[in-house]
Parts: sequence; structure tokens; C-alpha cells
Amino acid sequence: MNHAHTPLGWAVPAAGSPAAAGPVLLAEDPRSLPVLRLLERVAPSDATVIITGETGTGKEVAARSIHAASRRRGPFVAVNCGALAESIVDAELFGHEAGAFTGAAAARAGWFEAAHGGTLFLDEIGELSPATQVKLLRVLQERQVVRIGSRRPIAVDVRLVAATNVDLEDAVARQRFRHDLYYRINVAPIRLLPLRERPGDVLPLAGHFVEHIARRRSIEPVRFTPRAQAALLAHPWPGNVRELENAVEFALILARGGPIDDVHLQLAPSLPAAAPSAVAGETAEAAAAEEVQAPPAADAPAPQSGAGDGDLYDELSTFFERLMARGDDALFQSVEEVLVRAAYARCRENQVQTARTLDITRNMLRTLLKRYGLLGLPGDTDEAAAAVPPSRTPLRFQVIDHSRRASQLDAAESAAPLP
Repeated sequence: MNHAHTPLGWAVPAAGSPAAAGPVLLAEDPRSLPVLRLLERVAPSDATVIITGETGTGKEVAARSIHAASRRRGPFVAVNCGALAESIVDAELFGHEAGAFTGAAAARAGWFEAAHGGTLFLDEIGELSPATQVKLLRVLQERQVVRIGSRRPIAVDVRLVAATNVDLEDAVARQRFRHDLYYRINVAPIRLLPLRERPGDVLPLAGHFVEHIARRRSIEPVRFTPRAQAALLAHPWPGNVRELENAVEFALILARGGPIDDVHLQLAPSLPAAAPSAVAGETAEAAAAEEVQAPPAADAPAPQSGAGDGDLYDELSTFFERLMARGDDALFQSVEEVLVRAAYARCRENQVQTARTLDITRNMLRTLLKRYGLLGLPGDTDEAAAAVPPSRTPLRFQVIDHSRRASQLDAAESAAPLP
């Protein structure tokens, strides 16, 4: 397959190639070149690839580039493991026979069979359940799948490219990901840098998006003014390449065919990047501890800059001791609600990230979100909605004094005139 090259390395696939229709990997920043050179070397082989990086860094784009530059002529099939319900994930991946379970009216091939001769991209592979991980390991070892409801193995020729934004080594240590599967897929690891670590790629990517969107809309591409270029370079891009593409598309709409200026970019205020442990080296416990730092009591000394984990533990212990001294009869529920609300707000209401931060399952998180009025589902009862106090504003750390609330209600009832 032919590729266009820049003086700095592998960049835009040639026109007419499968990868030319969508986003591409550009290399103008020197820090990006080793990644692209590694992709060039890995692509022609059949080695299993694991791609890590923050959300929006282009993991699927990298996977498509690997497939396009490989010798495989089969299809590229992308599957988001995090979007598959646990009850159907096996049927989706490995297929099923007619009558294998309720609703299986006809036999159906799974994604492994659909990718025969090509590449199967499993995004968010860290979200697979332990039971599915066992079956996936066997498929990768035997190169055969067995549909649900069948005993006949079906040979498959599939190259696996997996991606994750979690630290799989940490997940293995916490027994949330099988160590044998980890070593099976960790043949060719590739880490994609966040956009803030490769600023030299910002303007080339922005220019590519302008040309791509203009071609898609049959309009003339426009240029960026110096002020717009300065704004693009100054922005930290917590959403990475995906955020940049969206900003450029909206700027084209506002510019109405003229040059894109800084006022057209409408860049959102900087939010903390969703820095999972695969990129930042943090564990879920560290992220949760950072979020639930309690304010010190009125008579407690203010924490000094650079306080360590021991100081934080002492502050939290003192704070909870004061709470228990108040005689709160629902202390655990109060603290639980604060923790869930704080983590959910920090993760920008992303359930997968929140569950990972709290080190609980997603089903358990949904139960807690529903309990505290953060998740409304069809069929919720009026009693559940009434149990949530009105006008509850999420705070970094908020404690509900149930005993004080009960005293206020008793006083209100005593003051009310008798019927």
C-alpha cells in the first residue's frame, strides 16, 4: 500500500486508500515520530498490538492505519467492548446458533468470524468480564471460535489489535484482568501521546481537518489567522485530537467561508484531562483519594503545601471522628453519597470512569447513582424520586447531618397548630 510521506515521517495515506477517507496520524512534532515509525514496523507483521492512550488520542485511527498498512485483505472490524452488555458480549464476539438462548431465532456469526482474514479491533478491552477473558484467551491460542449453543469449532484467521485507556498491569495486580491474557495480547505495545505533549502536531492536524471537512461539504478550504493559530497552540486540549476536530468543524461554520479567527474557535474552558492510570500512572485509589479530600475542621490546622498521604489520612480520620461524635445515625450513607457525587462529577458523569475510580462494578455504580438521584431510568418509582432531597448541589465534600434534619422536622411539627 502506498503512503504519502513528509520529511518528518509517515503521515497521510495516499488518496484513494482506505485510510484516506477519515482522520489520519500526522507527524510534525519530533515526539510523534517514534510512534509512527513503530507503527510502520509493526503493521506488516501479524503481531497482536495493544494500543494505550487517553481518550481522543486516536487509538482507533492508529488501529485502522495498522490494518491499512498490513498485508491483510480481509475487513477491519471495530468493536467497543465497553458498550456491550455483559449478557450479550459472548454472543457478539463468538456468535451463536439458532435457539441457543431466548431470542436467538437464527444462527449468527460473531465479530471474530466477521473479521476473518482481516483485523479485529477490540476497544476498551479492559472492560471485558473475567469469564469472557477466559474465552478470548482460548480463541487467541487455538485460532478457533465455538458459537454459543454449538460444539463445532470454527477456524478464524484474525489479527487482534486491542486498545485501552486503563492500566492493564494495575488491573492484573488487582485481579481484574487475567495475567495470561495480558501477556498474550501485550506483544507489540504502542502508547499514543496526548495532544498537549506533542504541540507540533496541533496546526498540521487542524489544517488536515479543514481540508477534510471542506472536501466533505464541497466547499473551499480556508486558512487560520495568526490569532487563531496562537489560540490553537495555547489550548491544552484535554479532549485531544477529537476535541480539536470538533473545534475546527464548528469554527468553519462560524467563519462562513472566511478565514478562521480566534473568535471562531469557541474553545471550551480547560477541564482536567481524564488521565487514566494507563497514561498518568495513577491507580484508581489515588484518583479517588484526590477527589474526597475533606475540608479540615474549624479548629484543625490548615494543611501545608506538599502534605503527604499520611497528613491526608490524619485529616480524614479527625474529620470522621468529629462526625461520629455528632451522633449521625446515617454516617456511612452520608459519606457514601458524598463520595459517589464527587467521583461522578470529577469524571464528568462518565459511568465507566467513575466505576473505575471507585473500584466498583458498573452495575453497582448505577445502583448508587439511582439511589442518590443522579441517574433517572424509565420505570423509576415516585418513592425513589421523593427520597432524594430537592435542590441538592454537588460539592467537593458535603456531609448531611441527618440528626439535625430530624430535630428541625420535630420542631416544625410541634409548632404546627393541631387540627
